[in-house]
Amino acid sequence: MALSKQQIAQRIAKELQHKWYVNLGIGIPTLVANYIPEGIEVEFQSENGLLGMGPFPVEGTEDADLINAGKQTVTVLDGGSIFDSATSFSMIRGQHVQLTVLGAMEVAQNGDIANWKIPGKMVKGMGGAMDLVASADNIIVAMMHTNKRGESKLLKECSLPLTGVGCVTKIVTNLAVLEIKDNAFHLLERAPGVSVAEIEAATEGNLVVNGEIPEMAF
Repeated sequence: MALSKQQIAQRIAKELQHKWYVNLGIGIPTLVANYIPEGIEVEFQSENGLLGMGPFPVEGTEDADLINAGKQTVTVLDGGSIFDSATSFSMIRGQHVQLTVLGAMEVAQNGDIANWKIPGKMVKGMGGAMDLVASADNIIVAMMHTNKRGESKLLKECSLPLTGVGCVTKIVTNLAVLEIKDNAFHLLERAPGVSVAEIEAATEGNLVVNGEIPEMAF
């Protein structure tokens, strides 16, 4: 069975390590803050100038002055701080963030990512994604494996304008967990009930399958 957006975020949360600083992009990545594993302390950074971001607020307790990069209301943990955009991007460009989690429209087998623009459609701007992909060494993409037409979003080459080149390290989709290396998608895990054949059919790019592929555990 294909994963929900919440389950994708829950699986990505298993990648978190103690004391890491983590940037969460808009969309599915923002949900990761709701699934921090027990015994792990991480500091979530939002590029609009927030460090120490907590889970989404309970309905009725929202503070409209506390928002993430996607304009969603969030919470701030004890000890959290709020600062200007220049300071935020100094943290990003200075490589003080150990993990970046982004959404994507397309990812290529060499690690290219397209996540900011569809030609012909209105867009507010590229946001901070280009700074993030240029500065981060560890980028995990949270995305659906196929688009609304059923076409693969894991490609040999991206067709949309690129955000970054050769920068993605791992992908978690609604069907699988994949690592990018040696110009290919390497299948690490599959969603519960999803077969390797289904993942192969949904992947346009070069997919490497070695041995028995385990189901994801949450």
